[in-house]
Amino acid sequence: MSDSSRPSDAPARPLNRRDTLRLLGAAGLVTAAAPLVRAQTAPATPAQAPAGPLNGNGFYRQRIGDMTATVVSDGTAPLAAVLPTWGANPDRQAEFAATLAEYSVPATNTVNHFNPVVLEVGGRRVLIDTGRGGTGGQLVANLGRAGIDPASIDTVFITHGHGDHIGGLTTNGQPTFPSARHVMGSAEFQFWTTQQSPNAAVQAGLIGLRDRFTLIQPGAEIVPGVTAVATPGHTLGHLSVRAGSGNAGLMVFGDAAGHFLLSLRHRGAYIGFDTDGPLAARTRQRIFNEAVEEGLWVTGYHFPFHAIGHLRRQGLRLLGSYEFEPAVWQWS
Repeated sequence: MSDSSRPSDAPARPLNRRDTLRLLGAAGLVTAAAPLVRAQTAPATPAQAPAGPLNGNGFYRQRIGDMTATVVSDGTAPLAAVLPTWGANPDRQAEFAATLAEYSVPATNTVNHFNPVVLEVGGRRVLIDTGRGGTGGQLVANLGRAGIDPASIDTVFITHGHGDHIGGLTTNGQPTFPSARHVMGSAEFQFWTTQQSPNAAVQAGLIGLRDRFTLIQPGAEIVPGVTAVATPGHTLGHLSVRAGSGNAGLMVFGDAAGHFLLSLRHRGAYIGFDTDGPLAARTRQRIFNEAVEEGLWVTGYHFPFHAIGHLRRQGLRLLGSYEFEPAVWQWS
């Protein structure tokens, strides 16, 4: 795009932080709030046709050591207002609003993203969360665009029992992933399936598929190299996922990370649908610190697509404050 206000032979002005963030915007929402993005150098290879579908149109593949993580969008839903849902502390609303404005993140009339993840590691194909299902869910369509047959998923792991994570377990009353072993935390599964009046998603996806589920404890392996991590607060039995391959690692936060800007930037912030807000905030500090200390790749279920990258600390002046650095987009 040309700048008609600048002579054609004048040097281009350097991008400032806000310019960079605007360029990262996607689907009506800034992809990530970070003043810098981590430099990533693509391997020097001769130009050739890609071996598979190019990243985009609903999915994004990232190679991490010997494994591949594919963020597969389940689409978006309208979000009338970010506050107070995504920053719920009643005494901090002005503070949260100022941060949204500082980063030019729309506070109203925006969208919420839903991002299941497929891990391919050690010859296994693991899907983490299944999206909303029904007419709104786009997971199966985007798996197809990524060249992933639902029947090729050998393990489905559920972080917690909210409908936007379990709604895609069934399609027209049948298992969406017919070849898969289903795995969930024991405490979380028991909580949802013993409700006096379970909601429709629980009835269809958890109770209806009860015989397919293996129930595990925090710290257990889901498949070799992929471990369930206790991250309580959003729900009391919420489990995130830690996957390692060689010297590289990934943490799939699920909903434990909260909002991609407010939950990271503001220590102690919680969201409106956290079961225990203060506990969720403490959990976030722990896993954010772990991700930074160990240099992990991270992905958050409601982070703006493509929703994968790293975390960085903001500095000593804001102790406990972090930012999300999205991965520099690579087409293949």
